[in-house]
This record gives sequence, structure tokens and C-alpha cells, in this order.
Amino acid sequence: MDDVTWGALTLTLTVIGGFYTWWAYRNRGATPAMRGLALTLLPAAAWLTGTLRMFTEIADAVSSWAVHLAFSPKVWLGVIFAGLSVALFLVSGFLRDRGIGGSARPATQKEPKASRKAPKAPKALPRAQQQAGPLGGDDGLDDEIAAILKRRGIS
Repeated sequence: MDDVTWGALTLTLTVIGGFYTWWAYRNRGATPAMRGLALTLLPAAAWLTGTLRMFTEIADAVSSWAVHLAFSPKVWLGVIFAGLSVALFLVSGFLRDRGIGGSARPATQKEPKASRKAPKAPKALPRAQQQAGPLGGDDGLDDEIAAILKRRGIS
């Protein structure tokens, strides 16, 4: 398209935006009208900066890609393969977590017996020698704490 066509497109979009701005002011108030005016000025700004042509080329490329995506059997076969791949990954993870479907390892790859044993539980530590008294301490502080607890009904 030449510059006259781009100018006509810009003028058309600006006039349509101007009508919306007038309608918004009359029916909805000043704030929606200001937003309408802001949108009305965008086509003129895009034409004056040369980005109107870029926006239409981007829109043309995206629409061409979308049409190719929607009507190409080869693309849909690729989408089906991608979905099947994701499904297989999910199912294999589910089966692995459940321990289903895994084959026994060959004898050469088995882990040594020592590494397969369950770890031993640590031995219990010997109980500390406790002194007679409510808290097992040797200070006179224990007697005071015991008296406070007894007053509160805690034994």
C-alpha cells in the first residue's frame, strides 16, 4: 500500500474514534470520553511514526500463522505428538513412583548387599543418673520451682 492508502486508513480510524469519543462524552461522562480520545489519537500517532505499517505486517504474519496452524494436518500431527509425549512422561513417572513396570537389574548391575541393608537404628544412650527431687537437679532452685508448681496445681 502507498502513503495515501495509509493516510486514508488513519483518517478512517481517527474519525470512528472521534464518534466514539463524542458518544462516550454524551452518554457516559468525561472520563470515558478522555479514554476514547486517547484511543482515537493512537492511529494518527502510529501513522506519523511509521509504525502503522509495522503493526499491520505483524497482524498479517500472526493471522497467516494461525490459519496455517488451524488448517494444516501436518501441524496437527505435531500437536498430537507433543501431547502424546507429555502424556507418556506423566504416565511413566506415575508408574515409577508406584514401582510398576520396572525390570529386574542384571546381576552385574546389582548393588552390593552392604548398601541394600537398612541403616541400623542408633543405640539408646544410657539414662542419666537422676537425683531424687521433682526436677532432678541439685540446686535449691529446684525446690523453689517445685513449690511454685505445687501451688499452681501442677505436680
